[in-house]
Amino acid sequence: MHTILGSGGAIGTPLARALTGYTKQIRLVARNPQKVNPTDELMSADLTDPAAIDRAIEGSTVVYVVIGFKYSAKAWAHTWPPFMESVLASCRKHNARLVFFDNVYLYAKEAIPHMTEQSVINPPSRKGKIRALLVSMIQKAIEQGQQILIARAPDFYGPGKVSSTLTETVVKNLRKGKKAMWFGNPDAVHQFIYTPDAARAVALLGNTPEAFGQVWHLPTHPAPLTIRQWTTLFAGAFRTPDRLTVLPPFTLRVLGLFIPIMAELSEMSYQNEQDYRFDCTKFIKAFPEFVITTPEEGVKSMVD
Repeated sequence: MHTILGSGGAIGTPLARALTGYTKQIRLVARNPQKVNPTDELMSADLTDPAAIDRAIEGSTVVYVVIGFKYSAKAWAHTWPPFMESVLASCRKHNARLVFFDNVYLYAKEAIPHMTEQSVINPPSRKGKIRALLVSMIQKAIEQGQQILIARAPDFYGPGKVSSTLTETVVKNLRKGKKAMWFGNPDAVHQFIYTPDAARAVALLGNTPEAFGQVWHLPTHPAPLTIRQWTTLFAGAFRTPDRLTVLPPFTLRVLGLFIPIMAELSEMSYQNEQDYRFDCTKFIKAFPEFVITTPEEGVKSMVD
């Protein structure tokens, strides 16, 4: 049984599709899970409850953590560490392998222009410090013999229910014929992973025994596109005017006084002020047959 914790999100849904290439035994766990494949087993659960987590993991061979808690440093501090503690304990109890879908928040500010699996862990943000804590918990569990891998992804884009800065400020605005918006440097390179690619890669890693015990950067197209170039791509696909409004990062702090989510984005603004390049060489060398979707193909899929 392959169990997805947080099955309804941007990664959970395409991951359920991708796993059918390996198994028909797929369990989707969320507050209100919906079938993706006809044979999916659904389990409604509050994943802040250790007992519910244990029931979800019982009988699993591989567990995929792709859940997203409320985007708030305060909420993360209260939810992520106890959640991870429960997941690790239940995986150990039921002898299940664990795949943790991670982001790049734990990396040092100086690492963002060229991120690799060996980049320095020194997060400048509150949310990044929480992610670093989770990884330290996982590394300790690996040292104690648990079978775990970390599948790390940069910012993403893709079809369906995808929430990201690019989606919220560029894609949604252009789709409505409005000006795209960006907080930061629009001429800095910013690489994004296509969510179906991320899901296919996570499924592949989860079904590759020798991949466990390691950190993997998920396959991201190497095209060095800037935010201005991404905006042009989306505007062309939506057949809307190619217009981009650039707002300085301090605007987020001001807006954060009235809109809480903006305050949360403000501490991450350093990622948008410089090149943001995600090196996935390790994955490509291990899985040379994996085909990465080009930005042009990915953008087109969001129109079709």
